[in-house]
Amino acid sequence: MEKNELWFMQYPLPEKLVNLIKNSDFQKVANIAYEYLLKNYSFGIRKRIEFELDRINRWRINYPYTLEKAYNLLRKEIEDLTYEEFMIFLSRGCIDSKNIDDQTFIHRRFIPNFFWLCKEQEKRRKKKNIQKALEPKKKLKERVFKIIENLEGHVLPIEYHIRVKVKIKENAIKKDEKVRVWIPIPREDSLNTDLKIIFSRPEIKKISNEKQRTVYFEENISEYSEFLLEYQFKSYGFFKKIDINRIEPYNEDEIYKRYTLEKPPHITFTSYLVDLAEKIVRDEKNPYLKAKRIWKWITYNVKYTYAHDYALYDNISEYVARYRRGDCGMQALLFITLCRISGIPARWQSGWYLNPIRTSMHDWAQFYIEPYGWLYADPSFGSFRHGEEWRNDFYLGGIDGYRLAANIDISTPFDPPKKYIRSDPVDNQRGEVEWAKGNLYYDKWEYSLEIVKMHEK
Repeated sequence: MEKNELWFMQYPLPEKLVNLIKNSDFQKVANIAYEYLLKNYSFGIRKRIEFELDRINRWRINYPYTLEKAYNLLRKEIEDLTYEEFMIFLSRGCIDSKNIDDQTFIHRRFIPNFFWLCKEQEKRRKKKNIQKALEPKKKLKERVFKIIENLEGHVLPIEYHIRVKVKIKENAIKKDEKVRVWIPIPREDSLNTDLKIIFSRPEIKKISNEKQRTVYFEENISEYSEFLLEYQFKSYGFFKKIDINRIEPYNEDEIYKRYTLEKPPHITFTSYLVDLAEKIVRDEKNPYLKAKRIWKWITYNVKYTYAHDYALYDNISEYVARYRRGDCGMQALLFITLCRISGIPARWQSGWYLNPIRTSMHDWAQFYIEPYGWLYADPSFGSFRHGEEWRNDFYLGGIDGYRLAANIDISTPFDPPKKYIRSDPVDNQRGEVEWAKGNLYYDKWEYSLEIVKMHEK
């Protein structure tokens, strides 16, 4: 079995603790969890209990706003919003909330989610520079159509010069302590090639080639509170015209066996997901057309919304299927899981979307079809969200090339391994930081990624 950062999630929690967590009685969870840790439980159950203690702090960080604070923030977007309306939107599920210790708190990114979940309210929003907002989409469309015209597989490389900075916040830890820092870098394959490290400060201790690729630093915080990394690489667009009459059955070789397996907790063949996959695929036998049905169901049914910390979900793919919402990585995980259930090899990719006008962290997927090999799938870029049919023709199979792919799997250990639970035990886009006494969560350090220079064909 492959190594998994979340291996301990298979161990059940004591029932009393489960009920308290379900009711978000976090103060009681903390008190009882410490009592349970004193008992003679197995190592796996102890790790699961420690994880639940860690989650308490993450819930509070992910849901920082009181009702009054959230209302005042939303009024900056909708000036005539009344508090009564705000509470109606809350009851409708348009405003992401969490009951913590008998008090309601609101998600840190509830405002963009509000306008995605209740689209009719967009017309009341303060007008923004629409032309500026359309520029990244225009640039993307131009690039995609150039790639489609080539029809040659991996084409039109973009040369990137990237600068990354990780800065430990003042007073996060004592000045005489040592920190360990992992920063993601591109994997070298057909999508990203020719990686070259240009500069680092301090000196890099190790460059890994794991499925979640990183450079590793280890330094005393009194000497270095800021870690800098610059590198170059090439990123390729990809597109192939698929002839469904050429699709071949799988040989059930190593690729098939590895990439049709479960990987708990987020790629798990639950009865709910198995039933959903059967309803979507029905009697279809062609693997590509199976994947196309899965793609269509996700892009049609799932609303894009920002997520809370991935560590706070017990099963991301089932959450997306049940609630029909999720961000790019969550949609990709559902696509991967439904493909694997349906006998289609599928895997994860993630890193950054590097459109020169706007960059962002991003996740997508790949699926394997004979005789074409690995194809790409980015359901969050699907047409039903954006209302542009060309996206369906391209993003089930193709990729735009504005991609930095650091990861090709979820929840894989780093090299060297991290001692404490990661800030993101699923993905790795910003990197990770820890010291002798524990993990440093995102509120303790800052991350930035900058395109210094790029050359696009």
